[in-house]
Amino acid sequence: MKELKMTSEEDQHQYKLLYFDIPGRAEHIRYIFAYADVEYEDVRFQKDQWPEIKKSTPFGKVPVLEIDGKQVAQSNAIARYLARKFGLVGKDEWEALQCDILVDTLGDLQASVTQAMKEPDPIKREEMRARVTKEELPFYLSKFEAVVKDNGGFSVGNSVTWSDLVLAVLLDQFETMYGRASLNSYPSLKGLKETVHAVPSIKSYLEKRPPRSPMPRH
Repeated sequence: MKELKMTSEEDQHQYKLLYFDIPGRAEHIRYIFAYADVEYEDVRFQKDQWPEIKKSTPFGKVPVLEIDGKQVAQSNAIARYLARKFGLVGKDEWEALQCDILVDTLGDLQASVTQAMKEPDPIKREEMRARVTKEELPFYLSKFEAVVKDNGGFSVGNSVTWSDLVLAVLLDQFETMYGRASLNSYPSLKGLKETVHAVPSIKSYLEKRPPRSPMPRH
């Protein structure tokens, strides 16, 4: 079980994040911690360790964040809590709402991608993947491209919010799946990802991040 230590001078709470040794549903939480430069234990476990760890989770799912020893679940609830705490929800309630809308919409897209990847029937799986690749991805990415372009390089407002970090994670995974040239048609999105990844604390995290491993079925 790997534990990556991150550092901070400000936040005094003790955080421990539990998830598989993959980006998956925890990566945007890791980005938030990295961006805020807040210390936490990034506990990554393997698939064969999951049955035992599962017994101690609130709802039998991960990621789970321990805050001063108290466990909380649900990836976006965790991320939203941390974003509020670390000043990443925009300047007012309207911008906070826009962040929530974008993150939830990204969740819809990720659900479609995940469903296609996990479809057990090979013929149906290829049909679903083709639909996602040809229809859903271009539809959503073009919408996100327009939003970021209209906001001058950010997804909400005029500074980094947690929706930028969630977008950067998704775009990084998108490039991993489809190749580095796949974002050439979306220059604003590509620019946003590059902006996020150029943040020194994010860059440091990415340099330390373990190599990707296959997504477990859980």
